[in-house]
Amino acid sequence: MFRRKVKPFSDILNESLRQWGLEMPLLQKRLIDSWEEVVGEAVGKYTGEKFIKNQTLFVKILNPALRYNLSMSRSRIVLELNKAVGSNVINDIKFY
Repeated sequence: MFRRKVKPFSDILNESLRQWGLEMPLLQKRLIDSWEEVVGEAVGKYTGEKFIKNQTLFVKILNPALRYNLSMSRSRIVLELNKAVGSNVINDIKFY
């Protein structure tokens, strides 16, 4: 009685999350949590609320000068955040 279709637990968990429709919300949560790691602790101090809507990350920046500087490097931040999560979760960032 040998089992021929042996899979690692991580693969089974990922398949289950995908079937239940919970894979993308989990990836979005991981991306929001990795914000401070990607942009740094100094920028994290001036960051307010963050949320994702229609593959766009909305971030409230409390300092106008910092908001302008971050908007200039949006594409790099998008790439770094997606790389931190390991999947293409967002396509754009809007700072407000």
